[in-house]
Amino acid sequence: MYQELIKARQKEFDAAVDWARGEAGSIRTGRANPDMVTELVVDYLGTPLKIKEVAAVSTPDPRSILIQPWDKQALPAIEKAIRDSSLGLAPVVDGTAVRLTVPPLTEERRKEFAKLLGAKIEEARIRIRHSREDILKKVQHAVKEGEAREDEARQAKDALQKIVDESNAKLEDMQRRKEAELMNA
Repeated sequence: MYQELIKARQKEFDAAVDWARGEAGSIRTGRANPDMVTELVVDYLGTPLKIKEVAAVSTPDPRSILIQPWDKQALPAIEKAIRDSSLGLAPVVDGTAVRLTVPPLTEERRKEFAKLLGAKIEEARIRIRHSREDILKKVQHAVKEGEAREDEARQAKDALQKIVDESNAKLEDMQRRKEAELMNA
């Protein structure tokens, strides 16, 4: 009984890890990374769209990002979205594209980003814990209703803990790699 429930909800655990991976990718290091800007929302012709939906984003060298919109009308919206973001980058519009130069990070800024990364990872852990608790409540309810046995509840708890531990291990590894990248960039 519990195996089907866990299998059906496995996507929630994977989604929490994927969300954290996306958030970690958007945290700026001293190196240019397209993920820093692809998720920023621009107001393109009255419609909120992500930069990756209106432009091609590339990194011609380790210190710069090139954003080439498919429609030149998107240039001002892209520039505004970057200026309004917390990235602290100054966009340069050259008529057909937006260029960003990624300066090296100061030690203080590295620590701020490491702290932000820790907060995002913790938020993913909280999502994972909520999913686990929700599943355990459903299993306990099934035991109370006589639809499942007590030993099935223990098996469900053990199986869930294994999944939670695997997800947390992925998050810890992701955090460790990103912090190393932040401190060494």
